[in-house]
Amino acid sequence: MKEKKELILVVDDEPSILVGLEQNLLYMGYEVITASEGPEALDLALDQNPDLMILDVMLPGMSGFEVCRQLRESGRQIPVIMLTARADEFDKLHGFENGADDYVTKPFSVDELMARVKAVLARGRAKSNRTYAFDDVVLDFDSRTMTRGGKDVAMTRTEFDLLAYFAENEGKALSRDQVMNDVWGTEYYGTQRSLDSFVATLRRKIEKDPHHPSHILTVHGVGYKFKRQ
Repeated sequence: MKEKKELILVVDDEPSILVGLEQNLLYMGYEVITASEGPEALDLALDQNPDLMILDVMLPGMSGFEVCRQLRESGRQIPVIMLTARADEFDKLHGFENGADDYVTKPFSVDELMARVKAVLARGRAKSNRTYAFDDVVLDFDSRTMTRGGKDVAMTRTEFDLLAYFAENEGKALSRDQVMNDVWGTEYYGTQRSLDSFVATLRRKIEKDPHHPSHILTVHGVGYKFKRQ
């Protein structure tokens, strides 16, 4: 199974900053999505569930503080580094009260910000307990096992890899080709029908009603999307 790149959402209404950060993060090997307005940033964060969010305070439509607050109220624990033009205690306190994990004051050094990105992502990985739960299902990534209602469920290697991939990409619309390439690699010679068969098997193992799934959803014309709730 291919190593999944960490996804970073960059939010700033200054095009030069947005492009500069995007290019630097791509060069460092991250996947990057961008937004320039508050409401757009919140929607992207909730839909794409990035591994980290770099969030400017002053944004059109909704401030970075409000984006962060609503993100935390939704239950998402996405790490947030805030960009602020003010270094006074009010901005710091206000940012942390609304759920920010770190902050950088403008104008900033790109090297400093990239170091903060690495540090915040590393803290997030360290805090992860390597399990993923939804409904009465628990995936344990270290032991590569799954339980449902506290009972072990038999899983083939392929089934576990596929479900783990869906869980790690929660909320993202994934094409069938993308799923097959990321999970099994470009050398895999299976067909999209093979993938659909694996999905049907997974649905029988995790869904309360496999014919009306609530977790592994079909995105017509695209592929699949996983929802925790």
